[in-house]
Amino acid sequence: MSTAAPANPALLRPRLLGRATVNVVVTLSVLYTLLPVLWLVLASSKSRDALFSSNILSFSDFSLVRNVKDLFAMDGGLYSRWYGNSLLYAVLGAALGALISVACGYAFDKYDFRHKEKLFGLVLAAVMVPQTVLALPLYLIASATGVVNTFWSVFVPVLFNPFGVYLGRIFAQGYVPNEVLEAARVDGAGELTTYVKVALRMLGPGLITVFLFQLTAIWNNFFLPMVMLSDQDLYPVSLGLYQWNSQASVSPEYYPVVIMGSLLAVLPLILAFVLLQRFWRSGLTAGAVK
Repeated sequence: MSTAAPANPALLRPRLLGRATVNVVVTLSVLYTLLPVLWLVLASSKSRDALFSSNILSFSDFSLVRNVKDLFAMDGGLYSRWYGNSLLYAVLGAALGALISVACGYAFDKYDFRHKEKLFGLVLAAVMVPQTVLALPLYLIASATGVVNTFWSVFVPVLFNPFGVYLGRIFAQGYVPNEVLEAARVDGAGELTTYVKVALRMLGPGLITVFLFQLTAIWNNFFLPMVMLSDQDLYPVSLGLYQWNSQASVSPEYYPVVIMGSLLAVLPLILAFVLLQRFWRSGLTAGAVK
């Protein structure tokens, strides 16, 4: 009866060192991510004087309720308007943008047309163009059409996302078999009916994934609204908090409301990812398993 040979300590040592290194890197990454969030949560519960005179990481000088009231009362309740603007820009823009991106990606994958791959190459090239580079051309176009300092000057540009089109094509390849589309056409369904009633249902996880990417990008959008808007009533949360933070050096009463506003500004993104996690997790694995 043979017995298994004992493991060689020289071989186990590199494996253990590698595992320890990975654990250290993961721990440092988690701390790097969570410590600013912890600071934001604790700082949002401090009064103005406590922000500069006490230890932020302590649980003393609790003023969370007062800070919330001051936030929604500051400048005549302007924060509520900004929050509503951000929800309108981000949720509606992400929903329409995701539908457009997935439809374009589906067309690139399932149809043959002239210069198809060249056009898709332009889409991939557009992915690498920073949004800040496009701000000035977009402003000139908006100025020529007379929509500067309006809702449309911020809303329309965010509807078109090259990265979303790329993801839409990947999802169409992974989720929508050509055989299913052919069967729908044989049954007499038109192209639009086939897409809406057959393909779009299969693309549900991909649609949610693109929606979340779009939602995050639009919610955090800052430079485009700063270029396009001058009316405070049209500001999103990101631009409004930036303006208040600029005023805080002259008027210190803005410091607590800026911190509290920043905390409330991240809640919709967290809520969206938590509620839709089962969809975007499956969407990220599109095409990984056949």
